[in-house]
Amino acid sequence: MKPVEILIAKIYIPVAKRLPVDAAKVAALAESIAANGLENPILVRPDKDRYVLVSGLHRLEACKALGETTITVNLVQARKF
Repeated sequence: MKPVEILIAKIYIPVAKRLPVDAAKVAALAESIAANGLENPILVRPDKDRYVLVSGLHRLEACKALGETTITVNLVQARKF
């Protein structure tokens, strides 16, 4: 898979993935991302004119906390939940 950059605003988080996030984990990830960049892209699947989050909620929230407008993703083919 080749990582691509997409707008964070175009990522939809399904209800099944909307779990409470661990604020300490998000803060630690944000610190790591600020220092080293996003080392592991999140996984999303294309869905019409948006993307659906498959994996990487804490990394996504950490990038949002840093004020990022784009994020590195891997596009996957996944079934709808």
